[in-house]
Amino acid sequence: MVLPTFATTLLARERQPPFGDFDPAHLLHSHQSLTLHGPLPTTGTATSTSRLTALYDRGHNALAVIDSTCVDPRTGGPLAELRTGLTIRREGGFGGEPGRDDPWDRPDSEPDRVIDYCTAPNQALLYRLSGDLNPLHSDPNVAARLGLRSPLLHGLCTFGFAGRALLHALCGGDPARFGTISARFTAPVFPGQTLSVRIWERGEDALFQVHTNRGIVMDAGQFTQPG
Repeated sequence: MVLPTFATTLLARERQPPFGDFDPAHLLHSHQSLTLHGPLPTTGTATSTSRLTALYDRGHNALAVIDSTCVDPRTGGPLAELRTGLTIRREGGFGGEPGRDDPWDRPDSEPDRVIDYCTAPNQALLYRLSGDLNPLHSDPNVAARLGLRSPLLHGLCTFGFAGRALLHALCGGDPARFGTISARFTAPVFPGQTLSVRIWERGEDALFQVHTNRGIVMDAGQFTQPG
């Protein structure tokens, strides 16, 4: 069977809607949601359609929101719906609406489950094979320009680890029980770090965060099973 978060790799990145000229090194993946319409097939093709639905002015930065759908071209049936938030550093201040993030409060209790995954030192280079060729994840010189000690792990790679933890913890490993997952990326992850997925169960649904030894790297996590 296919891991549910594999759906994020079905988007044709080179065909995403344009939203201006900017230095790609300043592009950061900051938000992601995914709704799965049943288990993904193990073979076949997918057709994706994406559109820019919002461009928010966050002061120093801009936030672009892209909504995407993936369908099976043989049947026309939906495979997944995705919403991607992309922060463009130094491109704010154009006088647009700031937009709002959905409210989310960390539970006061300790998490019901904590699942740890150790990433590999070459994890970003492996994940790059999914088609995300942003040099921020592979070129030390680009990372240094942004004041980083080394290239970062892709946000969607961290998202995939979180989805895997939720799949096994709450769905018994069954993709048919995987509905919607969403989260905000709040801090960089470097290949080789351990990801700690902290889950607060709410019946069949859950809230979650992802931590490393340096703090929270994914926040405002929400997961729901199909209705």
